[in-house]
Amino acid sequence: MRILFVTSDKFPPIRPAAMAIFGHALPRRGHRVDWLVQARGEEVGRGRRTMHRGEIFLAGTDDGGSGVRRVLKHAKDLCNDLKVIKLVAARRYDLVQVKDKYLSAVIALVVCKATRTGFFFWLAFPHAEASLHEVSQGTARYRWAYWLRGHVQGWLLYRVILRWADHSFVQSEQMKRDIAAKGIRPEKLTPVPGSLNLAELPGALEATARVPGKVVYLGTLNRMRRLDFLIRAFAVARRIQGNAVLHLVGGGDAPEDEAFLREAVAAEGLEDAVVFTGRLPMAQALEYVRDAAVGLSPYFPTPILDSTSPTKLIEYMAMGIPVVGNDHPEQRMVIGESGAGLCVPWQEEAFGKAIAAILRAPGQWGEMGWAGRRYVEQHRTNEVMTDRVEVIYLRWRHGHRAVAGAPDL
Repeated sequence: MRILFVTSDKFPPIRPAAMAIFGHALPRRGHRVDWLVQARGEEVGRGRRTMHRGEIFLAGTDDGGSGVRRVLKHAKDLCNDLKVIKLVAARRYDLVQVKDKYLSAVIALVVCKATRTGFFFWLAFPHAEASLHEVSQGTARYRWAYWLRGHVQGWLLYRVILRWADHSFVQSEQMKRDIAAKGIRPEKLTPVPGSLNLAELPGALEATARVPGKVVYLGTLNRMRRLDFLIRAFAVARRIQGNAVLHLVGGGDAPEDEAFLREAVAAEGLEDAVVFTGRLPMAQALEYVRDAAVGLSPYFPTPILDSTSPTKLIEYMAMGIPVVGNDHPEQRMVIGESGAGLCVPWQEEAFGKAIAAILRAPGQWGEMGWAGRRYVEQHRTNEVMTDRVEVIYLRWRHGHRAVAGAPDL
């Protein structure tokens, strides 16, 4: 197939799903994928590039921080996206896949319908709802701009894009349910949750090789994640299991992020039981955490984040680490189906006791860890997700326009 991929990701792309599926897997399977994408920074340049079997139509950007420079940056991106009209009109593609763009999606949708080219949409995050949520919470930087953006994006998404798309991919089963509640037929929606490449991760260890009492959190220490909750929950675990040591593997976006957590650690008297590693290269961070006895995946409960698909949980499971996560739709489903750990409410006492329960039963480490590893191998690799996307494309191409959703793969 010949695919034109129009994405909000910047080039070089760092979003794992975009690069794994459209940059590597589909081209390896013989499909041609061209990209309409914007440069990540001015130093990247602009113009045409080649990548695997396809071509990149690269928009320039503007690194300035002023309002005018930001508008110029978006204008350059939109002008590049307008190439979809000429490219599709020339009938170079079987289908166009748009990811997380709205105005560009409408333009692509019109030209695709006019030329009988397949039009597919990919929604990775509820942008419209997030903008309106910030307005309601009083955290929007430009209140009226966020209000207008949220309403315009929501109208375009639910009234135009998803209704007229041949099929759409969403981030999770919860997002599929949320969108179906807006009146979009569920059979036109296929979840493609977070996945990974097992070859890029350190292998799982035998349970006997794990460090007793080693508890890890892998990820950003951004204050918005409410990780002071995690410190207080760990204090509960430490009172039950005295050899527990929490390793926070990652850094904050600003110095005050880590300072905030250090204050929480001091307030609980845990200075000797919490290790801050700072930001590490991903390969080094993964090696650091893979001998842990338990991995933690706290996810602050909010309707905006309920439809996301946490990758951290899958990374722990891929390395055979038992997990503790809170009651988030995706985490609840994955932990329940896999048996890889414990899922509890967002309550410090419950979360801390779950950590201690795993630490106090080292005989279960291997059972939980390998259950998680098997689940990832079967359900959450990049190849499995590529299968899911490719099946939908092929069904459409072969004339089955009333796509019934992806099969169980």
